[in-house]
Amino acid sequence: MAEWIDGKALAQEIRAEVALEIARLRSSGVRPGLAVVIVGDDPASHVYARSKVRECQALGIHSEKIELPGDCTTERLLEAIDSANAREEVHGVLVQVPLPPQVDARRVLHAIRPEKDVDGLHPYNIGQLVAGRALLRPCTPAGIVEIFKRRRIPLVGSRAVVIGWSDIVGKPLSFLLLHEHATVTVCHSGTRDLPDVCRQADVLVAAMGRPGFVDETFVKPGAVVIDAGMNRVDSVAAIRSIFGEDDRRLAEHAQKGYTLVGDVHPVRAFPKCSYMTPVPGGIGPLTIAMLMSNTVRAAARAAGASRTEAFTQGAMR
Repeated sequence: MAEWIDGKALAQEIRAEVALEIARLRSSGVRPGLAVVIVGDDPASHVYARSKVRECQALGIHSEKIELPGDCTTERLLEAIDSANAREEVHGVLVQVPLPPQVDARRVLHAIRPEKDVDGLHPYNIGQLVAGRALLRPCTPAGIVEIFKRRRIPLVGSRAVVIGWSDIVGKPLSFLLLHEHATVTVCHSGTRDLPDVCRQADVLVAAMGRPGFVDETFVKPGAVVIDAGMNRVDSVAAIRSIFGEDDRRLAEHAQKGYTLVGDVHPVRAFPKCSYMTPVPGGIGPLTIAMLMSNTVRAAARAAGASRTEAFTQGAMR
């Protein structure tokens, strides 16, 4: 029988472990710190940035939001990053995306010191991830792997298919799954017979940004389906085509003007799964929890603090 995976509950487990490590660090005079840099007035970006700052405050992590205007140049943004890089009380630096088109996103990513790159996307950290030695792993892929560890869902010997090869999710996740001894196939827009490839998967991860695209024809009976998509659907007709006459979703649209939908069709795909992550309430909370974990990892490394074995086996894996 299919079961939804509660990402909020798993994220709370990680937060509890992170809170213990924060207490240990603060008892030795170290308070982890995170700087979130945001450019422009994109409403969604500000919502995401505020949620990260609130999470820091709840855990006792020093946090600050560095806001720059929408016409900010690459050079001005690099100055802000250089300033955060140089400050001892800031252990993690995160630049909220998307960035305005005039900003060179690659230069910005490369400017963050690898030891403060809590998004885990600096080329050095990606290289360490490929080699199986990453301290700071990309947050969404790391959160996905935590699902399997904490729900004791075996990955060894499983066939895993990842739809989407983005630098943020698909590519790093494929290496993390390989390190867990899964056999991994990465699919993209050029993949032939995509549903047939996906039906061979014991573990299917959708991360391509197409609302409700993966339906029951993609799912092997009993597969674990991870929906890493997050799409705003603002058409009532589109909402009805996915959810039918779902009063909660229609009421959410009436209130907000949209509802959130993943890349997996939640009505048609779910009955064929053994486990599936919902949207919202699945991968999103885990991503933020792993960001907090990375910030504490960075602080512990900067302070030379030793991590206990119990914590190493939890969120600090």
